[in-house]
Amino acid sequence: MGNANSAMLENIVQGSNFDRDEVDRLRKRFMKLDKDNSGTIERDEFLSLPQVSSNPLATRMIAIFDEDGGGDVDFQEFVSGLSAFSSKGNKEEKLRFAFKVYDIDRDGYISNGELFIVLKMMVGSNLKDQQLQQIVDKTIMEADLDHDGKISFEEFTKMVENTDVSMSMTLGMPVTLQPHFVSCANALQTNSRRK
Repeated sequence: MGNANSAMLENIVQGSNFDRDEVDRLRKRFMKLDKDNSGTIERDEFLSLPQVSSNPLATRMIAIFDEDGGGDVDFQEFVSGLSAFSSKGNKEEKLRFAFKVYDIDRDGYISNGELFIVLKMMVGSNLKDQQLQQIVDKTIMEADLDHDGKISFEEFTKMVENTDVSMSMTLGMPVTLQPHFVSCANALQTNSRRK
């Protein structure tokens, strides 16, 4: 059993931007978050962290971590989700994570409706729906290079290519995604360095 567990951890290390010690610390943090000892972190367990529950994009972040769409996050998904936030994560990984925030239906494109939903999460009632829709329409129009009415990953990448991905990954809005995600990622890793 120990060898199988060790092999599983080694596979997780190989598929992430973390070394073995970091994965071990993340495993300890994961086990603390898994309050019901089910081997997975459910939505309510994620939301029990104040830094996550107060984040307007928390539900999107949880959905991205839940790679198989099963409704909960296993350890491999947990490490994979946090991997993009590692200092060893490259620009494309960070861009793919940001893209997934908007690609709610996971079809590889950001539609007008998806962009509206995510930006609405971010701005709340600070903008009227009509104002927000105008921003969404303008963003789609400017980013949609092949004029198919949606934004592909390549178009998204071109749109944000002149931004510092580690600081700003949003689509033409004054609110940035990165601080929201870093806040959640930091909350998930808190105490993972402690024994």
